[in-house]
Amino acid sequence: MSWMLLMHYVATHGLEVAGTVTTLVGIWLTTRRMLLCWPIVLLADVIYLVVFYQARLLSDALLQVFFVVFTLYGWWHWWRGVQEDGEVRVEPLPLTALLVAIVAGAAGSVMLGEIAKRLHAALPFVDASLTSYSLVASWWQARKHTANWWLWIVVNVVYIGEYLYKDLWATALLYLCLVGLAVMGLRDWRRAEQLAAQTAS
Repeated sequence: MSWMLLMHYVATHGLEVAGTVTTLVGIWLTTRRMLLCWPIVLLADVIYLVVFYQARLLSDALLQVFFVVFTLYGWWHWWRGVQEDGEVRVEPLPLTALLVAIVAGAAGSVMLGEIAKRLHAALPFVDASLTSYSLVASWWQARKHTANWWLWIVVNVVYIGEYLYKDLWATALLYLCLVGLAVMGLRDWRRAEQLAAQTAS
């Protein structure tokens, strides 16, 4: 019976399942600092744009549009780094940039929340805050800052609750996996950062 339920879920939520698989593969490749992550993440961005729009999670749908832009930028920025350094090198996050990003995330949360509320979106301010800080994490990821993984851990934990509330079970499971991948990414990027510091000294 459970097998039949699984097959029915896949049949009725095929796009969400496809987004889940491509996201997992793309983020795993990102934790490994492999350039191939970007085209796969780009595909996942487009798939989830459709999934979230259909679920009326309008801030999340809008987020995917920004993700597409950041993904294209990250792809270019990482590629340029590989051409110059021969690998994707982790970059330190200056304190000023950290503070600016936190303030920008808070401002974006309020602004997007007001817009989402007027559009009658589900969970407008929660969704808007997650959207805003996801943009911060995406920017840090594109810029190769290890801090992106800390922020993704927090954001993804809250996303799990939101998706369970909206009955997006596969996506909630995906975000549970993304928390695990973020922990892995944090560990691997910190090792790379420490190795680069030792090499430079």
